[in-house]
Amino acid sequence: MVPMTEVDNRLRAPGELRPPGRRRPLRASAGALTLALLAGAAGCTGSASESSRGLSEPPSGLEFLSEEEVLAYRAERDEWCRNDPESPIPRQALASFEGLEYYPFNPDLRFKVRLERYDDPVPQPLITTTGEVRPAVKLGWVGWSFRGQHHRLAVYQLRDLSAEVWGDMFLAFVDETTGRETYGAGRYLELEGGQGDWYVLDFNMAYYPYCAYGGSGYRCPKTPPENRLPFAVHAGERGGVDHERPTG
Repeated sequence: MVPMTEVDNRLRAPGELRPPGRRRPLRASAGALTLALLAGAAGCTGSASESSRGLSEPPSGLEFLSEEEVLAYRAERDEWCRNDPESPIPRQALASFEGLEYYPFNPDLRFKVRLERYDDPVPQPLITTTGEVRPAVKLGWVGWSFRGQHHRLAVYQLRDLSAEVWGDMFLAFVDETTGRETYGAGRYLELEGGQGDWYVLDFNMAYYPYCAYGGSGYRCPKTPPENRLPFAVHAGERGGVDHERPTG
C-alpha cells in the first residue's frame, strides 16, 4: 500500500486521518481489502439490518496481524514521526523524541466483527478538540464479546467531505485508561477487511489523534460520551498524558 505523506487530523478526507506508515493489508481470500475508520459507541440508536448485507460468518481468509507485524508498524510510525515534514510532533520536541509509547502486544484484544448497517443512517454531528462541529452520521455498529460481556461500537461517517470519500468510516473510543494512562480525548482505530462487511478490530493498533502531541492547527474529532468501553484497554498507544491540560 502507498505510504502516507500528508496525514493529519485537519479537515481532510477520512483516508488521510489514518496514522502514518500504514501497514500492509490483512490477508484475505478475495484479495481486495478496504481500510476503514470508525467512531464507536454503545447503545446506538436506529435500526440495523441483520440479514440483507454481508456474510453470516467471518471469511476464512480474514486474519489478524502477527506480533511481529504490529511491532514493525510501530517502528515505521516512529520513523515517520521523527523524520517526515508532516509529523505531528512539535518541532521543539523532536530533538528529544525517542518514539511513541505503547502497551505490550495483547493477543486477547483482537476481534473479528461484522458491520451491522442501519437502513437509514442516523445524523449525529461530531465535536472536535477545538469545539467545532463536524456533520456526521451513524452508519451502523460492530459488536464482540470479551470476558463474558458483549460490547459494541457505532460506525460513523463524516459528511463535510466530498461524496467520493463518503465510503470511509471513523472510529474513536474511550475506556478505563483514558485520562489516566492514555490521551483524554480518546484513541482512534481502524478496521481491516471489508469482505461481506466483516472486519478485524485490533486494539493493538489503537493510536492517538494528532492533537494529542501538542501541535497546533489540528481539529480532531473527539470521542462522543456514549463511546466509552467499560474496561481498561491495555493495548495500543499509551502515555504522554498531561493531567494539567483539559482534553475531554
